[in-house]
Amino acid sequence: MSERISHDLSARAADTALRLAELLETTCSQEAGGDASGFLRDWARGAAGRAERVRGTRPLTGTPLDRLVQRLGITPLETELVLLAGLPEEHEGLAGTFRAMHPGGEPHPGVGLASLLVDRAARRKPVGGRVYGTRAHGHPPDRVALRRLLHEGAAVRAGVLVLKGDGPFHERCLTLADQLWEALHGYPAWPRSLEEVDPGPPVAGLDGWLALPETARAVAALRSLESRVLLVTARDETVALSRCAALAAAAGLGLAGARARAEDPAAVALLGLHAAVRGAVPLLVAVPPAGGTPPLPPALRRLPGPLLLCAAPGAVRPGPRQPVLTVPLGPIGTEDRRRAWRAALPEARERAPELAARHPLDPALTAQVALDLRSRAALAPLGDGEGQDPARDPDVSGAIRARAGALLPPGVELVSPGARWPRLVLAEEADAQLRDAVARLRHQAVVLDDWRLREAARAARGVRLLLTGPPGTGKSLAAEVLATEAGRDLLVVDGSELISKYIGETEKNLAACFEVAERTQAVFLLDEADALFGSRTEISEANDRFANMETAYLLQRLDRFDGLAVLTTNLRQNIDAAFIRRMDFVVEFPLPDDTRRHRMWELHLPAGLLDPDVDLEALARCYPVPGGWIRNVAVGAAFRAADDGSAVHQGHLVDAMRREYGKAGRPFPGAPPGRGGTDTDPRAAGALAAARTTGPPRTADAPDTVHDRPTEKESS
Repeated sequence: MSERISHDLSARAADTALRLAELLETTCSQEAGGDASGFLRDWARGAAGRAERVRGTRPLTGTPLDRLVQRLGITPLETELVLLAGLPEEHEGLAGTFRAMHPGGEPHPGVGLASLLVDRAARRKPVGGRVYGTRAHGHPPDRVALRRLLHEGAAVRAGVLVLKGDGPFHERCLTLADQLWEALHGYPAWPRSLEEVDPGPPVAGLDGWLALPETARAVAALRSLESRVLLVTARDETVALSRCAALAAAAGLGLAGARARAEDPAAVALLGLHAAVRGAVPLLVAVPPAGGTPPLPPALRRLPGPLLLCAAPGAVRPGPRQPVLTVPLGPIGTEDRRRAWRAALPEARERAPELAARHPLDPALTAQVALDLRSRAALAPLGDGEGQDPARDPDVSGAIRARAGALLPPGVELVSPGARWPRLVLAEEADAQLRDAVARLRHQAVVLDDWRLREAARAARGVRLLLTGPPGTGKSLAAEVLATEAGRDLLVVDGSELISKYIGETEKNLAACFEVAERTQAVFLLDEADALFGSRTEISEANDRFANMETAYLLQRLDRFDGLAVLTTNLRQNIDAAFIRRMDFVVEFPLPDDTRRHRMWELHLPAGLLDPDVDLEALARCYPVPGGWIRNVAVGAAFRAADDGSAVHQGHLVDAMRREYGKAGRPFPGAPPGRGGTDTDPRAAGALAAARTTGPPRTADAPDTVHDRPTEKESS
């Protein structure tokens, strides 16, 4: 079919070449135009003969040129000018012929030559039975009419015909838009100045979205011939392009996409031309402006038909006389998400409900994950089970994590948690609240969608927790346990890296964190949340106003987050009351009592590493410290024991605890009484014993051990 289209265009150009040969023979001497007219006739006969052999006696209809003429409303005279301007692209001999005839030596037809040709065509019936200009109305065209046509005609206004050159008007070159002639031949030629964008095929899982009234209205707008802008705004370009592909498929149309600045009229017009040649809808992916938000240019109103415009929120501003139809991106229901997983992973159809509940991605992102999984499976070594089954959930999580890793802003880490419930030692009420939070996340699709409590009770998606308590009481560990039990990754946000002195940058950084958490469905952990979620204050200076704006933004963004968000703070009183109201759970982490401290000592110190002199119960009773201290003491004592080449002694633990008290600037309560209740360093005791046996006698003021000095408690 493409060969027939190409030969048909060459045959139509051959008609113009024959008329040009007749013009040369009539107006030029044999010496001046004989060779040129002979070449034009020879080429035209050859092109017409080849076209006739390919297409037969039946002419083609619906060619790219026909589509361009119909879409833009180009007149027959303008069509003749298009064919004339395309002749140099047909053969190098034709380009040389025009170069010889042009006063400036350009390989293109000049306006003066076009004037002679169309004037001759208007005075007699041309080859092919076509009548050009306004002869059908009894008024043959003159040079004034041609001048007006080359300034105001549809082909010039749309950018099909381009006048080049700085000389007199009739010496200027008549050319075509970039790569337009190749596109008219039916080839997938694309302008060199435009970055082509391929939205890809429509993805599964958008049936419910396409049935929405707003979406159905957008499909009807694509089928119409009226000029309007269909605006699709999304922070994720992949999601926006998938919606455009679904709209075009529902309308039975193709898409011709390019990335350019929406305020660039030349780029917009060029995109519209190539879309018209292809019989497709132009799709413009707007490049964010360098500064400000310029209005859409008036050139959009001159596009022949609708335009799909993808842009980030706030990147474009509709003009006052530009009809705009905003296309929503959602909502995407639970059944559509399940349908997307079934289509993306047919081998895991039975697991689609589980995957949709655990990874409620947009259907466009679901298709991307499936593509990555198949690529990994294809690269897995033969016989290696890793990556062979793309339906396995750990592989799904890994593919999602790999995609999102490239989008992480500074100060954000996406980790795979491993802590489980037994590692968390809490009071009964705190433990119950954390388990309820995991259950709410796991069953929100059933309760909110299947049971319809989202409409009946206006319940929001997502789970939000505030964990409060002194440092070291297990708040960060609880977030890790929540992520593990929910089967999610953990997105750890360092608030100090996100805060910026520049206006708006803090909100931008946090927005990127929330987007990654939503895409990966990771548990969003924001430590020391009071630094960002502090109480709003009276505005006494400009900084107060911007700080309150950050807090207001975070309030709104937290409301829209549909995953599990965990905020931790040591200073609950500093958290804004509006945040407290939005929390689904507020979990207190007080200092542990003796029983829970004993359990923590047992968790951090395996029994096989302990010397019989260790009394964990006495340690728990003597030192009322948080779990973070117990962990530090256990690790420090283990390293001391490894250096001694022995098991962990009570002295190792007491000495490590002394250092923890010193770091906190608190008085050390001394060693616990009872079994192993000594404050002796085993290394010092061994050295002292050796000195007593082989070394010189001790002096009166030499201590028995390094710990013979009084403790803080004794000295106080």
